[in-house]
Amino acid sequence: MLLKLKLSDLLFATFALEHHGFLKIYKQFFPHGDPSKFASLVFRVFDENKDGSIEFEEFIKALSSVRAFKLYDVDNDGYITREEMYNIVDAIYQMLGNQAKSGEEEDENPKERVDRIFEQLDKNQDNKLTLEEFKEGSKQDPKIVQALSLYAP
Repeated sequence: MLLKLKLSDLLFATFALEHHGFLKIYKQFFPHGDPSKFASLVFRVFDENKDGSIEFEEFIKALSSVRAFKLYDVDNDGYITREEMYNIVDAIYQMLGNQAKSGEEEDENPKERVDRIFEQLDKNQDNKLTLEEFKEGSKQDPKIVQALSLYAP
């Protein structure tokens, strides 16, 4: 017997991923480092209703640029400070472990990376990024998008 599913059945299927499962996935993708800190930060953003699991709808919503901003805006005050960005970038470095970096940023540490990103994005030099600065900087320079990626520095 052939099982037929409609697209709507798949889109609204019961899907919930708890923190330990989310961390397990990250550990599979980043076996040479410790993704615990970064996975917890990402999980916090994805779990919009704060029920301890990521439902399918939350997962889909989390793919927007506004959600990327929220990942870095740890205290949810509408700004990304250097400290908040450092926290995330440092978590990414921990997650990647000793994996080789390529290009001109090979010897760049998390603080240097954050300083470089702020030089490019913080147009009014107030040491905090607004959502508009974040979105504009991401559009203007593809390297910034790569540097702010959820998966690699």
